[in-house]
Amino acid sequence: MDVILDQEEARVLACLVEKELTTPEYYPMTVNAITNACNQKSNRNPVLQYDELTVQQTLDRLRAKGLAAMVTGAGIRTPKYRHYFKDKLKLSDPQVAILCELMLRGPQTPGELRGRAERMFPFVDLTEVDAVLQELSGGEAPLIRQLPRQPGQKEQRYVHLLCGEPDLSTWSFAPDASDEGDRVRIAALEEKVAALAQELNALKEAFLNWKAQFE
Repeated sequence: MDVILDQEEARVLACLVEKELTTPEYYPMTVNAITNACNQKSNRNPVLQYDELTVQQTLDRLRAKGLAAMVTGAGIRTPKYRHYFKDKLKLSDPQVAILCELMLRGPQTPGELRGRAERMFPFVDLTEVDAVLQELSGGEAPLIRQLPRQPGQKEQRYVHLLCGEPDLSTWSFAPDASDEGDRVRIAALEEKVAALAQELNALKEAFLNWKAQFE
């Protein structure tokens, strides 16, 4: 990619991509609709609060970079906007879906990407997701990269590079569901062991009391 996006541009562009694929009847989009999409509380990390002026200025920058355009004409009373993300970067449909999710929600595992990107592209299995991740992370100008594994996490996460190297301190990482399940099971086992130890001590004490009657 011959341009680098800022965080506002990445959010606005990803929202245009997402809505074209998930609600095509409302695409192209007005500034108001794009603002609402940027500020969604679901499927967004971090959750942001843009005003329409910020979105309009961001759209102007995206237009200057050849990534967006204004749509006008007969029957269009309010200016609307479309994107050229796929064409500009020469991406396939599955690549668009993966990058869009990474732009909307930050670093994610292959499993998370498969589930969340399914709204935009129906991945058959994780093998297909892994193949797309390898495509996007290869070549002389990779668009994503794999992150080092975080403490307490089993799966690797991927991050997009459309804004350059990311500041990971701005992202919140939920623990892997499998790790949380392990912690719950271990806690339950520890509780059972403690209960059995208490029961055993009680039995020992009862036996000693019974034995003392014959001494």
